[in-house]
Amino acid sequence: MNWHLLPLSEVSRLLDTSPSGLEQTNASKRLVEYGKNKIADNKKKNIASILFRQLTNFMILILIVVAIISGFIGGITDTIIILAIIIVNAAIGFIQEYKAEKAMEALRSIIPNKTRVIRAGNTIEIPSANLVPGDLILLEAGNRIPADVRFVETYQIKVDESTLTGESHSVEKIVQQLPKGNYPLGDRVNLGFKGTFITSGRGSAYVTTTGMKTELGHIAEMIKSGETLTPLQIRLATFGKQLSIVILLICAAIFTIGWLRGENILSMLLTSIALAVAAIPEALPALVTIALAYGAKRLIKRNAIIRNLPAVETLGSVTYICSDKTGTLTQNKMTVQEIYVAPDIKTKSPLFQNNALLNAMALNNDVSQKSNDSWFGDSTEIALVQYAFNKNVGKIELEKIFPRVAEFPFDPSRKCMTTIHQTEKGFIAITKGAVDVLLTNLVETQKPLISDFQKKANKMATKGYRVLGYAIKEIDTLPKTLDIEILESSLQFIGIAGMIDPPRKEAKQAVKECKEAGIIPVLITGDHKLTAKAIAMMLGIITSEEDIILGGSKLASLTDQQFEDMVERVRVYARVNPEQKLKIIKALQVKGHFVAMTGDGVNDAPALKSANIGIAMGINGTEVAKEAADMILLDDNFATIVVAVKHGRMIFDNILKFIKYILTGNFGEICAIFLAPFFGLPFPLLAIHILWINLVTDGLPGLALASEPEELDIMKRPPKDPKQNIFTKRMAFHILRVGFLMAAVTLGVQAWAIQQQIQHWQTIAFTVLCFSQMGHVMAIRSQHNSLFKIGLLSNKPLLVALSITVALQLLIIYIPFCNVVFKTQPLSLFELTITVVASSVVFWAVEIEKWIFRYKNN
Repeated sequence: MNWHLLPLSEVSRLLDTSPSGLEQTNASKRLVEYGKNKIADNKKKNIASILFRQLTNFMILILIVVAIISGFIGGITDTIIILAIIIVNAAIGFIQEYKAEKAMEALRSIIPNKTRVIRAGNTIEIPSANLVPGDLILLEAGNRIPADVRFVETYQIKVDESTLTGESHSVEKIVQQLPKGNYPLGDRVNLGFKGTFITSGRGSAYVTTTGMKTELGHIAEMIKSGETLTPLQIRLATFGKQLSIVILLICAAIFTIGWLRGENILSMLLTSIALAVAAIPEALPALVTIALAYGAKRLIKRNAIIRNLPAVETLGSVTYICSDKTGTLTQNKMTVQEIYVAPDIKTKSPLFQNNALLNAMALNNDVSQKSNDSWFGDSTEIALVQYAFNKNVGKIELEKIFPRVAEFPFDPSRKCMTTIHQTEKGFIAITKGAVDVLLTNLVETQKPLISDFQKKANKMATKGYRVLGYAIKEIDTLPKTLDIEILESSLQFIGIAGMIDPPRKEAKQAVKECKEAGIIPVLITGDHKLTAKAIAMMLGIITSEEDIILGGSKLASLTDQQFEDMVERVRVYARVNPEQKLKIIKALQVKGHFVAMTGDGVNDAPALKSANIGIAMGINGTEVAKEAADMILLDDNFATIVVAVKHGRMIFDNILKFIKYILTGNFGEICAIFLAPFFGLPFPLLAIHILWINLVTDGLPGLALASEPEELDIMKRPPKDPKQNIFTKRMAFHILRVGFLMAAVTLGVQAWAIQQQIQHWQTIAFTVLCFSQMGHVMAIRSQHNSLFKIGLLSNKPLLVALSITVALQLLIIYIPFCNVVFKTQPLSLFELTITVVASSVVFWAVEIEKWIFRYKNN
């Protein structure tokens, strides 16, 4: 229902109410009909069903099977590790299931508990949850509006709607119906919305809608929508499916080859199962969790709290950051940027004539001062008072010299506010308002200057400033009855003030760094188009004529296809509502982008929830925004996002390094066993050897890759393609080449040992394969740069992990008890030297591969 377009008489008729309010019996019936005035609870989630969903994840199912197999073949250690990984992942997923419910609870918490209402002509106080459509409620400064309402009476009432519309200044409310037209929420000035805050004045209003039918309720409904999968989750799901097929083929092929060669069937079964276990990188979920937790821990020190661990990695793939303007890119504080003082201002009061414009800015307002010297009142008026105060013109001191004796509050029809002050020579009326209105009421002597005044005002307006003009009129004596039309005529224009909610100082550099990293920043605001454009140009979001600025009304007129065709060229959205923010996010996602949304208000919550990653402000952000977001910026600093992006890219890089490391080693093991018969060699490894290598190499060294520092060029390259598979062509070739080389070195040393009639050739082959993987993990620490350039000591946890792994391998070679368990024999110093030298071949081969890549790309 377009309540803002109807006269009050029609509103009253449709709601079946009157200025004396509803009868109690009628209100009770309506409460049954419409329900409680509150945000509906989410359906409580069953703990068992949540755990079931977590444990039926494809990768988790494979790990459970592996754990069972490992237990049957004696790998109790593997079983324990795998089960621990399953528990950690289930716990993380369990916690994340409650995210939507917390956002709903935050929405409910901002609704006031009690409301004054007129029923049957009597003023009573009732629980806000019991309000019904048709109720006549009383409102005053300091109240939150408890439902969506149509104002009946207003007395200088102003409402802060920034959490709903994004506008940083309070809105003056009226009672008159609006002319026919399409109005965004911020322009429906005769309506009030649930959850918004009254900053000044008082009034009464009819309740039009309650509960989930309100604008706040619509937002709550949108927050209920399902969550978006992260790039990591998508890639790992694909990876798991592909891996399962490979595992089955490996098991079948190895078993068949062994059976055809006449090997012991039970031995071949154990070997093929062991290879299947090795082929599954069961430490991958643990590595992902550890890497994300490690990144989250470091981000806390940089003023960012991660509420959803995969969000850290998602930042590394983000291609668009859709940022709310107010409080995110700007300071959420109106500030006077520029003033113009009219020439030749003359007054009978010498004290007022000196700094006439500043005096007017200090006096013509309803701002009051708190005990802590801060100002309270409308944000626009505070900006004007603060500017004068900074120029040594104090409101409190000035009011003692020029006390206010009368006033005419701001009226939207007049677009002016006038206050009258006593001076040493009589009285002076100060009028503040729209420049064009003031210029039509000037004294004859200033009329030739109207064109100049208008040009000054227009120049400020094109900069996106909110422009206010000031004029004065001197009165010798006050008549008993003041006529506002006479009082606001024959005015002497004294100047103009241009103000804006200015950009945060650090935001411009952050925007620049985002662009260098291949991320496109987009400004989304409920503010006016000119203001949005001005802020975007100051920040560098708009840099060319091709950058589109799109208004909410124009966006509403576009079809989905028309909007999708242009969405990648839009850099600024102005005067948009919450549903449109959601539409923007969805359109970008349809085009294949991963979108981050920053915001602080209730109006941002649906977009924060639906974006690939939602980023809420910790200081100025509402609890609703925080609960709907994946990440919270403790310092409300847009620049912190750049730091988070760097961490996200680093973490994703490290996960890819881990996958490259594990799969190369696994492929090397598979090749060694698969190719041995073709060269007339016995199988180089036993099942226990495969499981041991899988445990010690996939364990500490692989997990230590999570602490690898970022690459030098990490913020100079474009984001990862969200559609790109985990396995790029280069990674696949690396796994095949290096894995084959690892197998060739192992089989070569095995053949040499057999030829030399060394009885413990299997121990040598086993150790070569293990140490080769240690050399490999050191070589792939950087994708492009040499280990010697990034520094041997730059990842100390990895060095510790390597030392432990090498020590464990030597223990099972030289301790008699371990020789029995692992079927190994001690190596001589010469044999150990040969083993170490052969193992280093893989390290040097990868370093040469990186050198060739650098040479070709320079």
